[in-house]
Amino acid sequence: MDMFDDTPEGVEPGQNSPEFSVTELSGAIKRVIEGEFSHVRIKGEVGRVSRPRSGHIYLDLKDDKSVISGVIWKGVSSRLETQPEEGMEVIATGRITTFGGQSKYQIVIEDIKPAGMGALMALLEKRKKLLAAEGLFDPARKRPLPYLPEVIGVVTSPSGAVIRDILHRLRDRFPRKVLIWPVAVQGAKCAPEVARAIDGFNAMTPGGAMPRPDLLIVARGGGSVEDLWGFNEEVVARAAAASAIPLISAVGHETDTTLIDFVSDMRAPTPTAAAELAVPVRHELAAWLEGQSARMGQLVSNGLSARGQRLRDMARALPRADTLLDGPRQRLDRAGEQLGPALIAGVQRRRVRLADASGSLRPATLRQRIANDRRRLDALSVRLAPALARGVAAKRDRYESRAQGFRPSALARERSAKVEAFGKLSVRLSDAGARQTRGWRERLAGLERLRETMSYKATLARGYAVVRGDGAVVTDTNSAKQAAALEIEFADGRMSVGGKAVTRKKPVETPPEQGSLL
Repeated sequence: MDMFDDTPEGVEPGQNSPEFSVTELSGAIKRVIEGEFSHVRIKGEVGRVSRPRSGHIYLDLKDDKSVISGVIWKGVSSRLETQPEEGMEVIATGRITTFGGQSKYQIVIEDIKPAGMGALMALLEKRKKLLAAEGLFDPARKRPLPYLPEVIGVVTSPSGAVIRDILHRLRDRFPRKVLIWPVAVQGAKCAPEVARAIDGFNAMTPGGAMPRPDLLIVARGGGSVEDLWGFNEEVVARAAAASAIPLISAVGHETDTTLIDFVSDMRAPTPTAAAELAVPVRHELAAWLEGQSARMGQLVSNGLSARGQRLRDMARALPRADTLLDGPRQRLDRAGEQLGPALIAGVQRRRVRLADASGSLRPATLRQRIANDRRRLDALSVRLAPALARGVAAKRDRYESRAQGFRPSALARERSAKVEAFGKLSVRLSDAGARQTRGWRERLAGLERLRETMSYKATLARGYAVVRGDGAVVTDTNSAKQAAALEIEFADGRMSVGGKAVTRKKPVETPPEQGSLL
């Protein structure tokens, strides 16, 4: 549409531009923009993201100066590999168009991909991986915090609200001695000053004129990533990891995370929370101690009362000492009275047993016992001869029964049976050997026939010939011309060119090379 055409019909004289409706003008602008920016790629940070029930995605792409609206239709959104999220740096591909309903332009996104982390975040991730590989994030190296430190060292700015919050919280919970090391918590001086402060507290002498802290707190209020970047420096992280004094990091708000948080012994979400982690509540501790003291006193009193009552009960059950000795004393007196008569009676009993034993040892008694033994021996000797005779007869009968098995006739019968069996086995062995020999002979003949079939002699029998020159097989005309003499082998013999045939009964089979048969 030309804006400088002649005045069309319906235009009042003196007017050099026609009147457009809002829709017509919006349509014209839409055609111009879509024709000029039909396909573009935009790099920026994702801002606001909206996902209505329709399935479309509405978002903002921004940089440090400008913002452009974007839309991803439902069909494209379902195919995206990466869904856009707020704060993500992306590269969006699509076309620029307008939305006449709100008189604004926007990009209809057809593809969106992450553009990678920013320079600061990439550097932070690199430092985190480096320190993690060195083991500085290992939970095993983190030290427990002292329950009630005498001196607390605070590394922060002396003019901010952070130190006032920490001191106020310590005063409310449990007042302790606090040493403040003033540092810059933002800018280029932040990292070296914080690192020197941590090293300085650790270099103090325990029990010296300036007491060494039992606990360190590194604190700062919230801020942007750039504001907190000093606590992401490697020098600060290494100083915190090397600190021999337990350290609490309280940098930023609860959602802020810096590099010192990973290497510190304890991370507090806020500086006030760091003061709460550093000391217990004095009133609660005093109340707990009073309760424990009261419980201990009550337990000791109850224990003593119970043991005293038990001792009294046991004492009532025990008899008196005189009563305990009455019985043993009577038994001793009675045993003393019975000792003399018992000794006399024992001597008399032993005297009687000795007399009985000596009476049996007289010579007449011994002679009588010897005579009795002799008579018993004579009776046994009379029975010995018949018993020996019976034993010899029994053994003779067993010997004769066994000897019958070794007679010549029995041995001859056994020998003839074994000879007959051996003859049968020999016949069977001879037949088996003959059958095996015939099988081997037939197999050898078959192999011989196969060899004859595979030999080049069979080819010679069909009318072919082998040409040799100077002892080698000739395969082409050039070799034949160069040879000093030629020899041709037929099925029935060999002959030299211009000479007589050389007939061999059993020619040596030397297979010719490929292409040597004529």
